[in-house]
Amino acid sequence: MKKYLPKLVQNDSYLEPYSGIISDRIIVAERKEKELTGGKPLSDFASGYLYFGLHKTENGWVIREWAPNATHIYLVGTCNNWNEEAKYSFAHLDNGVWELHLKNEDLTHGDLYALHVHWAVNFGKRIPAWATRVVQDSETHMFNAQVWAPENPYTWEHGDFQRENEPPLIYEGHIGMAGEEERVHTYNEFREIMLPRIKANGYNTIQLMAIPEHPYYGSFGYHISSFFAPSSRFGTPDELKQLIDEAHGMGISVIMDLVHSHAVKNENEGLGNFDGTRFQFFHSGPKGEHPAWDSYCFNYGKNEVLHFLLSNIKYWLDEFKFDGYRFDGVTSMLYFNHGLEIAFTSYDDYFNANVDHEATTYFKLANKLMKQVNPNSLSIAEDMSGMPGLAASVEDGGLGFDFRMAMGMPDFWIKTIKEKSDDEWDVGDIFYQFTSKRLEEKVVSYAESHDQALVGDKTIIFRLIDKEMYFSMRKDQPNLIVDRGIALHKMIRLATAGAAGGAYLNFMGNEFGHPEWIDFPREGNNWSYSHARRIWSIAEDPELKFHWLYDFDKAMVQMINQNRLLTVPSVDLVLDNKPDKVLAFHRGLFLFVFNFNPTESFTDYGIPLGAGKYKIVLNTDSGCFGGNDLVDEDISYYTMPVGGMDSQHYLKLYLPARTAYVLKKIDFPKVK
Repeated sequence: MKKYLPKLVQNDSYLEPYSGIISDRIIVAERKEKELTGGKPLSDFASGYLYFGLHKTENGWVIREWAPNATHIYLVGTCNNWNEEAKYSFAHLDNGVWELHLKNEDLTHGDLYALHVHWAVNFGKRIPAWATRVVQDSETHMFNAQVWAPENPYTWEHGDFQRENEPPLIYEGHIGMAGEEERVHTYNEFREIMLPRIKANGYNTIQLMAIPEHPYYGSFGYHISSFFAPSSRFGTPDELKQLIDEAHGMGISVIMDLVHSHAVKNENEGLGNFDGTRFQFFHSGPKGEHPAWDSYCFNYGKNEVLHFLLSNIKYWLDEFKFDGYRFDGVTSMLYFNHGLEIAFTSYDDYFNANVDHEATTYFKLANKLMKQVNPNSLSIAEDMSGMPGLAASVEDGGLGFDFRMAMGMPDFWIKTIKEKSDDEWDVGDIFYQFTSKRLEEKVVSYAESHDQALVGDKTIIFRLIDKEMYFSMRKDQPNLIVDRGIALHKMIRLATAGAAGGAYLNFMGNEFGHPEWIDFPREGNNWSYSHARRIWSIAEDPELKFHWLYDFDKAMVQMINQNRLLTVPSVDLVLDNKPDKVLAFHRGLFLFVFNFNPTESFTDYGIPLGAGKYKIVLNTDSGCFGGNDLVDEDISYYTMPVGGMDSQHYLKLYLPARTAYVLKKIDFPKVK
């Protein structure tokens, strides 16, 4: 009898030697799900936030926490002048659960509170692990939980919004640095200022970073302390809900940067040593600490931890109506050595003893849960290893993500710009980088994200223009270095987006070549906000060259969105003339043509195609994008045969140096 092969293996014969491991992962995940749920829906199990944490009931208040090593727990805060009192002592239930009931008058909206958790040899003040509102004192900088029970809870206007089944065009944003002033900006400001901008620019999905509470602003939201509390430095929970609600009213989906790969070590603010033990949520010993991130690593084999994390996933989808997640640090979770110092050049690297099967089980459960809660939710993996099956369905033997980040693409562009002169650019290699992926697994393509803009790195525009950005960005200041940078910036982004493997991402401000880098306030920069903001005025100033890039990005994204270009899975090579540095590829009805040659323009350059008529729909050389208007965009372009009508046809084009354009094929009129 022939053994059953998961569809993932059926689609890739090179995976057959590992079919046993892939099948075992399926079985282990199914067993774990049954163990957790008892056969009930996973979404029922992942409802811990409805039980744990602080809740107002008909009879008063109830708060519950899980702290198996604790001997006593007291609620302290505004209600009792931060003193331990018998009235506020928790009762110990089964399985390490603690519970406290209070009367209506004992707590009021806005009260601050925390826990005094005692264990055998010591005690500590702790923020409840399930707290949904945490605030920081402006003078002492101490964090405390806050009772959030407004008299008039937020009412959703678009509560039934469902994300369209369309390729995501993702605008990656950060609330605090989204404005131009040197300060932390707010949910309301993002809603009022950024949402209309994002909508006008054609993006259909917003990815918000740094939403769960994190004690250190400069961590970019990656060292989370309170997993169920939206960061209060940006505003209130209701203001975040209003932001998402109005985005939905515009037809824009909102996903969140989800960090389940690690947690901040802080004890007073976070989960570190919550009940007097580190192993409550995290692995003990070296396995529980990330060597590069100075943080704790969750124990995905522990049922209570799975309950906490899976409930966290459902919470944001349910309570705030997020449309999905970009899972951060997936590579770190998948491998015991966190994927450090591995090239991932062989399939063996994905199916050996270095893979953490507790993490693969967690991902299968997480992605299955998301579809139960919201069938249209979006799940993206930030993974640089390229594990086969990462973006394949759980049923087919994969881990269930809808997309993975194409993290090699920005690395490729950086390496090309940094290490090669223009005449060394290989158009064949460029196309290979676009298309060297598993066709059945979708990817989010991008030229650069926030990672490439952080201090210590450089954005693409800064690598191309460098110091000239400070002196030569006015239109009345001719500069060949700037001209080159602007031309290549447009071409790089058009090539990346045009050949994207199902989705495209841009970090806010990068679309117009935001100058310099991102650097959050810290001791090393005298706590300055000068680099933790976005200077929108330069993109809108008609006297500056930045607006050329801004206008081009808008035209590019709108062209892709309106024509649903990324729904066409196949990107087909038409021409890669390496000596000429000319690249052409087809995607559906659209022909992308690039001349990366730094010095040579070509007249009547022949692109081999079938018979057809074409119109230019986007041109990097257009004057409105800072080009020279050397190409006639108003005329139609016809392919011409070299012999009879059945012979090879060529589309003859004028290709100025360092330009690209997109042509749409228009059918010949029928002969009557």
